[in-house]
Amino acid sequence: MKIALIGYGKMGKMIEEIALSRGHEIVSIIDIDNQQDFESEAFASADVAIEFTAPQAAYGNYLKAWAKGVKVVSGSTGWMKEHGDEVRQACENGKTLFWASNFSIGVAIFSAVNRYLAKIMNQFPQYDVEMEETHHVHKLDHPSGTAITLAEEIVENIDRKEAWAEDTTDPKLLRVDHIRRGEVPGIHTIRYDSDADIITITHDAHSRRGFALGAVLAAEYTKDHSGLLTISDMFKF
Repeated sequence: MKIALIGYGKMGKMIEEIALSRGHEIVSIIDIDNQQDFESEAFASADVAIEFTAPQAAYGNYLKAWAKGVKVVSGSTGWMKEHGDEVRQACENGKTLFWASNFSIGVAIFSAVNRYLAKIMNQFPQYDVEMEETHHVHKLDHPSGTAITLAEEIVENIDRKEAWAEDTTDPKLLRVDHIRRGEVPGIHTIRYDSDADIITITHDAHSRRGFALGAVLAAEYTKDHSGLLTISDMFKF
């Protein structure tokens, strides 16, 4: 199929490599210095645009792609609080966005384990739960979109946690900490701690390649589906 890339950093280049290896065609590459190409015939010819940019640019990129009738797959985070309602409404009115905080197949499996474990731990109030995420120093938003998704899953399944928050000691809140160091692709750790023992689950990404492959798989899925799509639509756990 025909793919447009919005954002041509390390992730964009890796997505390009994987898309080409799977027989797809890259018809347009848009980065910060050629925004006018959103108006090009090449961009409009794309079946799907894959978007990995900064939080402040993502929503505007969606609007530009939709204006040309192009479906969007996006891994950008940090825009949901301000523009989530507008995106949901647009997708109810015929636009298509496949959004995931993390496209890794391993993270999708980790998320399923997280939900299952949280349901079990809801029965054992002697365990407190907290989360920590670590990413490379170039990641500006925190906590990560993946951490937010995981945290919301925990809050949904554990009655003693009302919400998640950073820098909190409130026992009713799930504490989510963040660390920025080096070139770490992404580590997410969830700990259940009691006086007797501690139970820990961790997902540790070796590289960005798993994210890039997942984004291309999402584009292949999005080509034949519409509306507001998520990783749970593609992977049924």
